[in-house]
Amino acid sequence: MAVSQKREFTRGTLAKESGVNLETIRFYEKIGLMPDPPRTASGYRCYSPDHLKRLKFIRRSRELGFTNQEVAGLLEMVDGTYACDDVKDIALAHVALIKNKVADLVKLQSALETMAAECSGGDTPDCVIVDRLLED
Repeated sequence: MAVSQKREFTRGTLAKESGVNLETIRFYEKIGLMPDPPRTASGYRCYSPDHLKRLKFIRRSRELGFTNQEVAGLLEMVDGTYACDDVKDIALAHVALIKNKVADLVKLQSALETMAAECSGGDTPDCVIVDRLLED
């Protein structure tokens, strides 16, 4: 989607341009991921292209599974000085977490498939799956 050529955005336009919900923008402002925008004389918030760029960064980071705290750390680096090696280290650490989660999900899948295979089905209240879930 092309970024609007306007120099200022309302929160609604910012939400539309970034693909982020209005309430999410409010939340990001509340927790400090998004800086407070300047206001017009009538009190309306005026978001800049830099706000849009930052919000897209946050959205993409969240889509990749980074927590809000991790995103805050990345933004601190972006706002200050950082080395590409530092960002790479963070990304690789995140990859390791994802690999662990995938391994855990594969174990869960296998356990559920095993239970389902042992279940004969039917319309009786006896169920191997329920019995297994009730075990100590």
